[in-house]
Amino acid sequence: MKFNRKSLTLILIDVVLVNLAAFGSFYLRFEGNIPQEYFLTYYHTAWAGTLIYLIIFSIFGLYNRLWQYASISELLSIVYAVTVGTSSVVLVIYFLAPMRYPNTVAVLLWLTTTFLIGGSRFLGRILQDSVFNLHFSGIPKRVLIIGAGDAGALAVRELKNSNYRDGYPVGIIDDAPQKQKLKLMGIPVLGTRKDIPRVVRSHKVEEVIIAMPSASGDVIRDMTEICEKSGLVIKIIPGIYNYFSGQVDSLNVREVQIEDLLGRDQVDLDIEEVAGYLAGETVLITGAGGSIGSELCRQICRFNPQKLILVGRGENSIFDIEQELRTECPGINVIAEILDVKDREKVELVFSRYKPGVVFHAAAHKHVPLMERNPEEALKNNILGTYNVAEISDITQVKTFVLISTDKAINPTSIMGATKRVAEMIIQNLDRQSQTRFVTVRFGNVLGSRGSVIPTFKKQIAKGGPVTVTHPEMVRYFMTIPEAAQLVIQAGAMAQGGEVFILDMGKPVKIVDLAGDLIRLSGLKVDVDIKIEYTGIRPGEKLYEELLTADEGTASTKHQRIFVAKPNGINAEGIESLVQMIRERGSYLTREQIVTVLGGVVPGFKQFSVKKEMRRAI
Repeated sequence: MKFNRKSLTLILIDVVLVNLAAFGSFYLRFEGNIPQEYFLTYYHTAWAGTLIYLIIFSIFGLYNRLWQYASISELLSIVYAVTVGTSSVVLVIYFLAPMRYPNTVAVLLWLTTTFLIGGSRFLGRILQDSVFNLHFSGIPKRVLIIGAGDAGALAVRELKNSNYRDGYPVGIIDDAPQKQKLKLMGIPVLGTRKDIPRVVRSHKVEEVIIAMPSASGDVIRDMTEICEKSGLVIKIIPGIYNYFSGQVDSLNVREVQIEDLLGRDQVDLDIEEVAGYLAGETVLITGAGGSIGSELCRQICRFNPQKLILVGRGENSIFDIEQELRTECPGINVIAEILDVKDREKVELVFSRYKPGVVFHAAAHKHVPLMERNPEEALKNNILGTYNVAEISDITQVKTFVLISTDKAINPTSIMGATKRVAEMIIQNLDRQSQTRFVTVRFGNVLGSRGSVIPTFKKQIAKGGPVTVTHPEMVRYFMTIPEAAQLVIQAGAMAQGGEVFILDMGKPVKIVDLAGDLIRLSGLKVDVDIKIEYTGIRPGEKLYEELLTADEGTASTKHQRIFVAKPNGINAEGIESLVQMIRERGSYLTREQIVTVLGGVVPGFKQFSVKKEMRRAI
């Protein structure tokens, strides 16, 4: 191995220490009165013993470690190296020396060498952890850490490693009774969450770090509300789902976000299963410039597809994701195609040109009120567009086709929901007669997507309010964009054909609670700094959404967050007639005609009624 100046310094120190250890072992054994013959033994073997130790230490990597970050693994490497080195030295002395070492000297040699070598290596770490080694300018802010687990230990360690520039941990809060009055890396556990106000006052806390990456949204919300009442700056170590490995391995502290308050279990992808159908494959994504489509692109790049075809009709959004992927994933062959899924000829051209093996169909019109005002566009894009892409996928023998649907397709009261339900039926009907595995993935609202309420709320808060909510009892299911994309990919890996996969969305959330949380996270007070106003239910909206029809039912899958629904009755002739009608008269159909034809194909489709929704609210 090559030795730098630091390594050579350590070698010189070790030369002195191993000889000091050898002398010390004799000194301790004979209580300072060392017989003359043992001086001769040491004289004849010192060079060989020193060389053996240095070689063993080098083999065990004691000269190529960053000792200022030394931990248990480094300590064990020292113990192993000294044990092997001492055993080797004893054997050499047995053959070379005029007389053998006493057995007690060999034991003392091992102990003193371990102590001296270990002490020399850990001295830097000890000095760094010392409260006297604070090389910061001014007085550090006083930080309270919530959570005495692995993430809490990580937070303490990183604050110490930065010489407390980012804050000094004065204590830890944890609800576990067995952790009370104990210390974590020298920092005391000062109580449970109910003790936070007392600890904040007594220790003059200025900032809180919530170090509970796997905690539920309810727990995070409770902690946040307690800390906000004390006027503290609140930061958090992000949820586990932000790390594909499922492990928190670096201190990525940031402000608390609305996603943290919702809380999600970790999304575990079956990497081998997913890689099996995406690696080396040509993957095509429609709607690739949208929120879900673009995140699918990012996630799929992890599995090394041969080609990634980005399809969309908005040139700016497609350009943005194309440039991002070319920068972040230079090894992936990324190809952008501008097309409208309603344009069957262009869809045929793209499929014949690239021959994709896997298709994710994310292109759709999703805004409920907007589609109520433009029902013919929902018909053309969501039904005809899906039919075009799906049928051509069948013709070109695509292996797997995944339709991304919505909970609004269940018992729809909106034009958008009804058209997405027809799209699901198209997929299920095609699967019956095709070699392609056609499946649907159905989930609810996605936080941060362009159709989400969050961007609207943020804009309203930035303008000083008011924040507008349609109804105090309005509830929705929510997921984050990354976890929704990951579960869609996983569902594609599980596809056998014809399934409707339902993603576990957790508990539904009141929209008014979401608005209040967002106002508080902005450092403001509800109805004091920012008011919440109710505007009334909009056309097509329901107070709550459903993920299943009454006759679908669900079965579990091997993935704990994914369920599969049983396909129910499909009016194949009605679908074909509807598609033909859209092709011939799509832009000229009246609203009444659209409602009538959708009602004939989609069981349970009932147009929105304000009175009915108000009765549901009572």
